[in-house]
Formats: sequence, C-alpha cells, structure tokens
Amino acid sequence: MKPLHQLTYLSLLFLNKLICSLSERRRYKLSIYISKLFFNLIPIRKNIAKKNIQKAFPEWTENKINLVLKNSYNFFCYNLIQFIGFPKTLERVKFIVKGKNIIDRYLQNGNGIIMVTGHYGAWEILGKWLGEYAKLFTGIAFKQKNLGAHHFFIEQREYFGTKHIFTREPLEKMYDVLKKNGILGIISDQDAGKKGVFVDFFKTPASTAKGAALFHINRGSPIVVAVCMRTGFDRYRIEFIPVENNGKNIQSITQSYTKILEEYIKTYPEQYFWFHRRWKTNLK
Repeated sequence: MKPLHQLTYLSLLFLNKLICSLSERRRYKLSIYISKLFFNLIPIRKNIAKKNIQKAFPEWTENKINLVLKNSYNFFCYNLIQFIGFPKTLERVKFIVKGKNIIDRYLQNGNGIIMVTGHYGAWEILGKWLGEYAKLFTGIAFKQKNLGAHHFFIEQREYFGTKHIFTREPLEKMYDVLKKNGILGIISDQDAGKKGVFVDFFKTPASTAKGAALFHINRGSPIVVAVCMRTGFDRYRIEFIPVENNGKNIQSITQSYTKILEEYIKTYPEQYFWFHRRWKTNLK
C-alpha cells in the first residue's frame, strides 16, 4: 500500500476513535458544523446538486430548493459520521421494518433475491441490518482508488456480516450468491453511460445500469427495492417493496424499480444524494 493510502487508513481509524468518544448529541452537532462548512465554504458539486433538484422539481421556488439542498448537506454529513463511527454509533439506533415477510417468503423459495436500492436515505445502515438479518448478503461495490479508504470502508461494512463483490470481478461470483439463496445488493441509480438503458427518472430519460434486470431475466430471482429512511434522531424506517414485473424486457423492469425509488425520493427529497450527475448521458 502506498504511503498516502496508509496515511488515509490511519487517519480514518483515528476519526473512528474520535467519533466513538463523542455522545450522540455531540456527533450530531459536529455533523451540523461540518455541513455548514461545506455548504458555505467548500461547495463541492453544490451547483450540480442544485440543478438536479431543479430538474426533478421544476415547480419549486428558489427558497425551497435551497432549503432541501442545505438539509441534504446536513443529512449526509451525519450519515458519514455515523458510518465512520461504526459500530459504536449504532448502539442506540432503533428500526421499524416493513416488508420483512416479503424477504422471508422469497428466501423460502430458494432462488435468492436481487436487492435494489439507490443513494437514498441511510443505505449503509440498511446494509448493517441486512448483514445481520440474512444468512448471506453480498453487495456489489466499486473498488476505491485509494486502498486505505477502500480497506476502511470494507471493514466498516463487513463488521455486520455484509460480503462484497467488486464490479470488475467475474459475473459468476454474483450469480453464485443467488444460487446459494443469498441476497445480492445492487445500488442502481447512477448514470451508466451509453451502455445503460434509458428510463424516466423525474420525467427525464436517465441512463441506468442493466444489471438487476439481467440477473432477474437470466436467473429468475425476484427483485426487491429496499430503502432506509431516517425518521427521527437515530430512528430509521426500513421498507422492502417487491418489483411486480416478471417480464423479459430490460427497460420495463428497470423502469419499475426506478419509479419506486423516485416515489420515495419525493417523500424525503433531502435524503437523496443529488450530488452525482444522474442525467450526465443524453438520450440520442
């Protein structure tokens, strides 16, 4: 590992110890301070996020757009602090779970589950719950260029039992999770370039990865959308929604779960990660 990567890893371990030494309220106050710093002085991708919110909600006023954007900074700064401080930061977290019976029923069929989510809500905490609940929960993830950050992030997630397969690894590994009646987790709400399938996302065509639909078509495993929303201080609501589309059309399957995610984003727009270029690739 390069010296810079080693330094990154040690720095993140130090932050973990620091965050774990703070009370819940102090961690929250720290997240507010950091979010204000980024919102006002280090506006990385702030304009991209604002334009995305405007595109999704063209009827909103400037004041409402700015309020949602500011609250989004607050939300994700707190999410990050919670994640870096795993497992200590989750000691008093409470969950309400809706749709657990859907997971149980599908797993009884023995064909695994394709679990789709997006950069919405507290997806790392969702992974924590799934890692502890399921016998086999494996997420498809990107490998970080900085190996120090990569190792730290993986360690944080795998503490609760989550396994990982990285995007450039053989597809056989992913199918093997389903063959073992496991849950294969896919975050499917980023621009997929020219290789993606275009579906409507807030009434605008958005390139979306085909993976979930292809796994469903080739394997027959059911698709379930999973979301984890923060509903109060250290209070979270997890919901599992079956994708009622058993056809063989990649676009219709992808559109079905994208629409479900969109409806949840409308409910808690400040909990969506507006900072990535969701509509980067144009439909031609």
